Amino acid sequence: MDSPTSDDVATVNGMPMLGLGTWQNEDEEECAESVRAALETGYRHIDTAQAYGNEESVGEGIERAGVDREDVFLATKVWIENLEPEDVVESTEESLEKLGVDYVDLLYIHWPAGEYDPEDTFDALSTLVADGLVENVGVSNFEPEQLDDAREASDIDIFANQVECHPLLPQESLRAYADEHDIPLVAYSPLARGEVFDVPELEEIAEKHDASAAQVSLAWLREKGIAAIPKATGEEHIRDNWESLALELDAEDVEVIDGIDTQERQVDPDFAPW
Repeated sequence: MDSPTSDDVATVNGMPMLGLGTWQNEDEEECAESVRAALETGYRHIDTAQAYGNEESVGEGIERAGVDREDVFLATKVWIENLEPEDVVESTEESLEKLGVDYVDLLYIHWPAGEYDPEDTFDALSTLVADGLVENVGVSNFEPEQLDDAREASDIDIFANQVECHPLLPQESLRAYADEHDIPLVAYSPLARGEVFDVPELEEIAEKHDASAAQVSLAWLREKGIAAIPKATGEEHIRDNWESLALELDAEDVEVIDGIDTQERQVDPDFAPW
């Protein structure tokens, strides 16, 4: 079977449903090379954040790959200490400078915490959109209650909600909210920080399809209409995640994964809203 290409990646509102996450990818050279390798493999969705401390390296990787800027869906996130209006604008301008770009395709509120105020923060985000520095605004780690408040406060559409999601944390209530209010989910830690490799059901399905448990998890998310941004640094893992696009789960596979009865959260800071 031919390797998937960029054209094989489904999109949600123009956002490729498989991207490269860069959380904890802090070594400058390794980060830049992982972004370059991903883009040259075919990825067109790159995700970073102010808090990751690697925006400059991500920008360097994009430059090395030589892919046209307009072909890359680039997302970053405003940290909780930068959510007052002036700080939103100033820190986003700094992010653009570090990334070496004129705009980002998606700017997330990283958490509903710290200096976050729905009306004030979204007013500042609206200004960034009006000024052409940000194409779309999203949120991250928002629960339904925070999403309701954000929708009421914002005069622009909320593009996506990035949350931890994987077969061990299926996020049923947020998936239902996404379907009802057209706020797609983007899954970070879609491999549960490697925990998916120890799940017998996933291993059995992987063996059945001559695939990896990682590929099975990513294919399951795709079946649910959820975009995924798995972190990977080495080219082997970048390629393995990419090949998940060629995996089609059958109805029995999906039913087995849906039946995994667990709620195993990997990311749980004290300021989380749950």
